[in-house]
Amino acid sequence: MNVSMEFLVASGIGWVTACGVFLMLRGRSFPVVLGLTLIGYAVNVFIFAMGRLWTSAPPIIGNGEVIADPLPQALVLTAIVIGFATTGFVIELALRSHHESGTDQVDGKEPGA
Repeated sequence: MNVSMEFLVASGIGWVTACGVFLMLRGRSFPVVLGLTLIGYAVNVFIFAMGRLWTSAPPIIGNGEVIADPLPQALVLTAIVIGFATTGFVIELALRSHHESGTDQVDGKEPGA
């Protein structure tokens, strides 16, 4: 059985996305933050995989041979910085919600109460 690298990357992105969605549907704040982070990672790997990985190829400047596209790498680097800032902001919102409501439930109410 010959499994291609594209299949492995696509299934890995799918699993990370599925785990992120599962965690986002939980009732507590911390799993929701982890789910958002996992979905961000899946999107970053998806964008990076769309740009293809070339070996020994110069970026943009070339004389007719295969050239590497630097745009996906630039987009992923920017997305990593924005994702880090967004994660910090969401963690701060979760901490503030826990401080104000006394629970870490997303809706602010304990189950069964």
